[in-house]
Amino acid sequence: MSTFLILIISFLIPFRYDPEYNPLQESYSGYNLSSPDKTIILPDQLREVSGVTIIDPETVALIQDEIGIIYIFDIRENRIKSQVFFAGKGDYEDITRANNDMYVLTSDGVIFEVTDFRSKDFKVKLYNTRVPSSDNEGLFFDRINNRLLIGCKGDIKKDNFKKKRAIFSFDLKSKKLVQEPVYIIDPETVNKPVNNKKDGSKGEKDKKDKDKEIEFRISAISIHPITGKLFLLSATDHILCIVNKSGNIENILRLDEDRFLQAEGLAFLPNGDMLITNEARNKKPTLLRFNYHP
Repeated sequence: MSTFLILIISFLIPFRYDPEYNPLQESYSGYNLSSPDKTIILPDQLREVSGVTIIDPETVALIQDEIGIIYIFDIRENRIKSQVFFAGKGDYEDITRANNDMYVLTSDGVIFEVTDFRSKDFKVKLYNTRVPSSDNEGLFFDRINNRLLIGCKGDIKKDNFKKKRAIFSFDLKSKKLVQEPVYIIDPETVNKPVNNKKDGSKGEKDKKDKDKEIEFRISAISIHPITGKLFLLSATDHILCIVNKSGNIENILRLDEDRFLQAEGLAFLPNGDMLITNEARNKKPTLLRFNYHP
């Protein structure tokens, strides 16, 4: 019970950066981001892969941002097992599973609820969350609080949140958006710590990107199943941010642009192994697996 209370309290605290913590200690994050333990080349149907969620230790669900299809994918056999057609063309940005239901987020903040997705008689409902951002890409099921977390990639349309990023919550009992954000992120607070060595990159790129300003446009969010920490991806900035239970940004890692072409999906297996999906750009779409080392 005490662990649950700590996790609930942590999601009421705005982002802070702890200046005493070295943001580039890769070993602290538990992953070697410069060397994936497995690289899966995804099929061409998933060139625009934009989200991933776990079904079981061997199966994930993937979404791509052009058409309403959920791809059930076997990460052991590297193949599409089945497809769930839930809608037509659109701009689908992320997916998350809540028990037997799937939730898919569009860029304008609409959520598709696919109930009992394994059944041939699955049902689809739409919820216009009216999240105050016109560009949204992160979605995650917060099981403890029975809510969906929505990561806003774009600016928040509220005067007091000007030039800031936010994470809002969508309550699954009332099926309504909570008006006040769970997290508020000021990109200026993360610029100084990330202007350091790029994780897994070459020296020339380090110099090139040293003074690059971080916009912190959230492309994926997920909670670690073991530590309870919040992981955030920013594809445009090529960074991975880790937030601890106290609400402090304790780890910000630069991602190598050649390996993480466009990191749009993030999920964790029950044992802590991390999956990151990348859109193809001018190459091939990938799913990268990084084994967890506590």
